[in-house]
Amino acid sequence: MAAVLWDYEEPLRVEEVDVDDPGPGEVLVRIAVAGICHTDEHVITGDLPLPVPMVLGHEGSGVVAAVGEGVRGVAVGDRVVLSWLPECNDCVPCNRGWTGMCETTKKAAEKGTLWRGRTGVQHKGERLHVMSLVGAFAEYALVPAAGIVPVPDEIPLELAALIGCSATTGYGAVAHAARMPEGAEVAVIGAGGVGQSVVMAARMRGAGRIIAVDRSPERLEEATRHGATDVVLAGTNDALQAILDLTGGYGVDQAFEVVGTPETIAQAFNALRPGGTAVVVGVSPPHLDVSLNAFTFPSQQKTLTGTWYGGGVLADDAPQLFAAYRQGTFDLAALAGPTFRLDQINEAFDAMRHGRAGRPLLRLSDDR
Repeated sequence: MAAVLWDYEEPLRVEEVDVDDPGPGEVLVRIAVAGICHTDEHVITGDLPLPVPMVLGHEGSGVVAAVGEGVRGVAVGDRVVLSWLPECNDCVPCNRGWTGMCETTKKAAEKGTLWRGRTGVQHKGERLHVMSLVGAFAEYALVPAAGIVPVPDEIPLELAALIGCSATTGYGAVAHAARMPEGAEVAVIGAGGVGQSVVMAARMRGAGRIIAVDRSPERLEEATRHGATDVVLAGTNDALQAILDLTGGYGVDQAFEVVGTPETIAQAFNALRPGGTAVVVGVSPPHLDVSLNAFTFPSQQKTLTGTWYGGGVLADDAPQLFAAYRQGTFDLAALAGPTFRLDQINEAFDAMRHGRAGRPLLRLSDDR
């Protein structure tokens, strides 16, 4: 069974599907838990125009059910978390160390396929595309072996699923993209699942002040529990002015935009003090542009940069986050929201759209 998007702006439909056996370099994973992300929503609305029909879902964990020819270091029964950005280690970006820009994965993701051009999933003989080489809203997912990372036995799979996207993206934005120094004053614009991870990561790195901005009072309350020192309720306040007021009119050292709109990207940049850095984490529709004052770049030496999956490699970052969870410095459990069954997939999306705290999760098997 899988949740299929047959056309943009339509509810997902749970269908019985057929999944191929793994081929060379592939692994079949029985999905335990999948997270609901705003990027999935962008596909539903057509803002991220991936091909349909498509099995959505790119954040997940599960248990290896079968392995293909040539796969090493992975066995049936292994507990794993899935990466939506596996590196092929053969394209120009990978050879230059820019694995987060893997061209092989980028081209496959745009076509809704795996690396070799197939998807491995059908419904009544019709090929279905898969999101980001994963397609986690399904009982089984066929994925590249390079896109799985082992999960320690003591880490519950519902928490490991969050490592697949939200936790790693937020952590990487702070640790890799911004390289946040201890004592920095930061603003986090958008306090959803990834934004909460940014707050936690900033606290881990010893931020001096963390200003969380969101339209949801519930999410702002959650951000305070995770380490935010100040909160700004957007929509009823001038969020930019509020950030400037909290910093004596000077602005923050680093701002993290975790919404994905031109307005909030400009807001993050304009909230910086001279010499500051704004990191765009949120995913915007491809056709949108951002307007900024050009003179600000040389005169105030501000930096605007982006990050894809936090700018790291899951195989390196996941062990760091697992260790931080065990040490109590990164609370994965606090990121998890309500749990839904696969047949409640559209209710799970409604929970995300209404700004409720915590990442909505789909429970797809009894594996723990």
